[in-house]
Amino acid sequence: MKAPPFEWHRPATLAEAMATLAEVAPLDGRILAGGQSLLPAMALRVARPPHLVDINGIAELGDLRVEDDALRIGALVRHAAFHRPVAPGPLGALMAGVVRHIAHWPIRTRGSFGGSLCHADPASEWPLVAVVLGATMQAVSVRGERLIDASAFLRGPLETALAPDEMLRAVTLPLLPDDARWGFEEVARRAGDFAQAMALVVLRQDALGRIRDARIGIGGVEAVPRRLVAVEALVEGRLPSPALAEEAGRAAAAACDPMEDAPYRRALLRAVISRALAAATMTQALAA
Repeated sequence: MKAPPFEWHRPATLAEAMATLAEVAPLDGRILAGGQSLLPAMALRVARPPHLVDINGIAELGDLRVEDDALRIGALVRHAAFHRPVAPGPLGALMAGVVRHIAHWPIRTRGSFGGSLCHADPASEWPLVAVVLGATMQAVSVRGERLIDASAFLRGPLETALAPDEMLRAVTLPLLPDDARWGFEEVARRAGDFAQAMALVVLRQDALGRIRDARIGIGGVEAVPRRLVAVEALVEGRLPSPALAEEAGRAAAAACDPMEDAPYRRALLRAVISRALAAATMTQALAA
């Protein structure tokens, strides 16, 4: 199928993009970045925006750098940029591990980190990473700038806190401590498909091997990714073991509220939480 008619705007600067979006947003104008979600929706006539504001010519939106103990990711940074660590320590390794679960190579070369967050699909990997790591979104418009925490940015399936005339300029992720360990697990029907359930675990361990500062998040099951505070409290201060991983998996399954196929999704979640926790602590054991 072909997309419905639209007017294509190609701003050369961020200021021009914001001004153009302010004009066309009341007419259902949309931002075009990687286009890996929007363009298929238009081809299927699910989306019919009469105006597209193409931001691909704005060089500053491709910024990717470490500053002030954080990784700053411009709105146009492609998934493929993370195939190799882009930040020192565990954060760079974590993102390089997660990115390989995102779709397929051609999509990763075009789709963007910021676009994934703005699309807000519950089964996408980057929103889960943003929530677990405490990302901050920089939203801009002709009205000014505001910073939004990841947990407040993601409001529901395909819904964010961005106003119609706002666009995402950059995302900031705090660097992880050098001794942080992580585990990521995902279940999909086929390689490259959206996740049916996924889990991200980030933690530290003290000199005795006990778990400290655990952050445990889930995605693909509920309407938005979120941290499981109760499960984090369950593992805090305890020595890792297969029994603890199983206990954490059961607790996560009991605490979740699946959007669909509840028994099946809970079973998947139990498995991915157990595996992600085991993977995070196994890294420490192997390093020792």
